[in-house]
Order: sequence, then structure tokens, then C-alpha cells
Amino acid sequence: MALPKVGSIGEYIREQRTHAKISLRQLATAAGVSNPYLSQIERGLRKPSAEILNQIAKGLHISSQALYVQAGLIEEREPEESDVLAAIRADHLITERQRQVLVDIYESFRKENQAAAAEEEAASAGTATPPAEPDDATPLPGEYLTALKPYAAPPGDDHITREIKEG
Repeated sequence: MALPKVGSIGEYIREQRTHAKISLRQLATAAGVSNPYLSQIERGLRKPSAEILNQIAKGLHISSQALYVQAGLIEEREPEESDVLAAIRADHLITERQRQVLVDIYESFRKENQAAAAEEEAASAGTATPPAEPDDATPLPGEYLTALKPYAAPPGDDHITREIKEG
């Protein structure tokens, strides 16, 4: 999970607070710190402890690890295997084929999100490439369709399709 590059932990906290549409006062209350102290952290005048960062993370509803990495308390590292993949592989109530389909779908989502993040980063750097047109005409592989078949809408029930198209 790549974190946005900002100048300091205070700037990062302010950015996250603004993005979450939380006032300084609301975050201070949620984190159990005073308004002036939180303001000083955001302006880079104070360096918060790991405990305060944890409280701020809870107030922002973000991972405390993200704040620890940004503050330089821990190093960001790419996990060897995500918890999601480990959980899928550990679930023996589904078949090996079903596990593989879930892993493939999960990995495709991750790749798609990484590509979107790269495009967004390029756009913010001024080197934007035009977004790729979605390829809705490309059918899903047969194994995906077979795995998803139990969840398909009954024939003639286009209610779900209409909602998706209207959304």
C-alpha cells in the first residue's frame, strides 16, 4: 500500500482530516488531545508519540500503521502475502478451483487499483496519459462465469441490470 508523499506527518494528518471532512476540533476530541496540540502537530511544531498517532488514526478511521510509516517510526514494506490471500488459501470449505478463482479476481482488482493509482500520480505530476476505455465487450473467462453462476440473477429478472445501468 503506497502512501502519498507529503512533507511531514503533520501535513499528512491535515490532508487525511480534510479528506475525511473532519474539523480540527472534532479530530482533537476524537483523539483525546487538545485543539492547540493537534494544530501544532499539523503545523510541524510538535512530533507526536506513537500512542498519540494511534489515537489520531482511530479518530481519522485510518490504519495506525499508515501514520507510523509517514512519521518514520516503522518502514513501509510490501507484505509477502496479503491477509486476504492467506485467508482465501486457508479456507478449506471451498474447492481448490474456487480458491484460485477468488485469488485471480482479487489480484485483478489489485492490479487495476495500482494502475489507477499510477495514472493519478502521473496526472498530478502533469504527465497524464489518457484513461483507457473500459472494455465492457470482453467477456469474463469461463471459469469465472462458472464460479459466479450460483449468484446470477434468474432469467428474465433484469431488475439488477437496470439498477446497474441507471447507477
